[in-house]
Amino acid sequence: MAQVLEFKLPDLGEGLTEAEIVRWLVEVGDVVAIDQPVVEVETAKAMVEVPCPYGGVVTARFGEEGTELPVGAPLLTVAVGAPEGSSGSGEDSGSDPESTGGSGNVLVGYGTGAPAARRRRIRPDRLDRAVTETPVSGAPVVEAPRVEAPVVKVLVAEASVSEGPVPVVSPLVRRLARQHDIDLRRLAGSGPDGLILRADVDRAIRTAEETATATARVAQAPVQAQVPAAAPNGVAAAVDAERIPLRGVRGAVADKLSRSRTEIPDATCWVDADATELMAVRAAMNAATGPSAGPKVSVLALLARICTAALARFPELNSTVDTEAREIVRLSGVHLGFAAQTERGLVVPVVRDAHTRNAESIGAEIARLTELARTGKLSPAQLTGGTFTLNNYGVFGVDGSTPIINHPEAAMLGVGRIMPKPWVRQGELAVRQVVQLSLTFDHRVCDGGTAGGFLRYVADCVEQPAVLLRTL
Repeated sequence: MAQVLEFKLPDLGEGLTEAEIVRWLVEVGDVVAIDQPVVEVETAKAMVEVPCPYGGVVTARFGEEGTELPVGAPLLTVAVGAPEGSSGSGEDSGSDPESTGGSGNVLVGYGTGAPAARRRRIRPDRLDRAVTETPVSGAPVVEAPRVEAPVVKVLVAEASVSEGPVPVVSPLVRRLARQHDIDLRRLAGSGPDGLILRADVDRAIRTAEETATATARVAQAPVQAQVPAAAPNGVAAAVDAERIPLRGVRGAVADKLSRSRTEIPDATCWVDADATELMAVRAAMNAATGPSAGPKVSVLALLARICTAALARFPELNSTVDTEAREIVRLSGVHLGFAAQTERGLVVPVVRDAHTRNAESIGAEIARLTELARTGKLSPAQLTGGTFTLNNYGVFGVDGSTPIINHPEAAMLGVGRIMPKPWVRQGELAVRQVVQLSLTFDHRVCDGGTAGGFLRYVADCVEQPAVLLRTL
């Protein structure tokens, strides 16, 4: 007899509490093997393929592409075990996690060693979904009817708002509600067991904005009668405006940058440097043949190596601030982040233990992480834990910028484009390869003297790469 098991969205690690369905990899009726990826989801930090711990026939999927689900929400159901009329020998036990103890190939926070818990309180609006959890016997597999997510309503309390805990898991949802003055106790969540999702808060925000717009439109009616040419244009612009949800990578970037600007008292200093010698050294390295030949070294790799040498001299900038303890936490290792622009938005992969690597090793790791970023396969662990960030915005053809610090780090070095410019060298005017360097730093961890010393050392290494020989 086949048994229908429910597979729920697992804990994806890194404190992530929700994910958006990007692409289903299976259809209802497909046969799946244990640990076969069944859906591709996007979290605030990465794209992840989620493997199913059960082997069998997919009987239902929950959620269309673009739907945001909280951790623990049902993803799909799978009919496992031999149907009636089969040999029933039990030799193919690989599809029964309960008998095999699970596949062992799991994501953070869930496993296949224990049977899925199927007894839970079922809300009336989910009875149709609960029916699929009962054992089936030789019945044809039919996709469960897909029920549209209930429309979130802003509930107006007649007497008093209910007391007790608010059914919200995500801190991002709470922050979003606070920013828009949304009372979570007045919302009816569309998640499992009434859980309030980000989509619920977004709908409440839109409802409030539409109400405010309608009120303003009524109030402006006399003005429209007096000025018929100007008012309709303003109304049309408001109606035709495109609204793009801040979610996924874009939402995570927005939250992090806003937090950085709110919490960190940053300052920026910059300097122009003659990069002619650095470019010549790189060309010589890459042109080497014979035993001294090796992989090509990029300018970014050389700048990253310069950063690790500078941080060894100025460790104040490789730190973070513990606001609750009112302490500066100086970090022993350098985990160097570098900004990378992808189709999904800005991401900052992290080169682990950069202080132990040479330019060739750093360059190889940057190339590997860049390819993963380009294909959207970076894991959350590869996007977190940085202690200092290098931002090469020169690839966009600009000279300077004032970077926003990647919270909770204490500094970021920005690098502009390297291009020929007039430069006074040894008392004579010459055309040299010039680059602008900028350092944005947390003024809580150091004063301008330390930041200026760091930036000057980086510029000296760019102008005279031989300076680096002292640290080799």
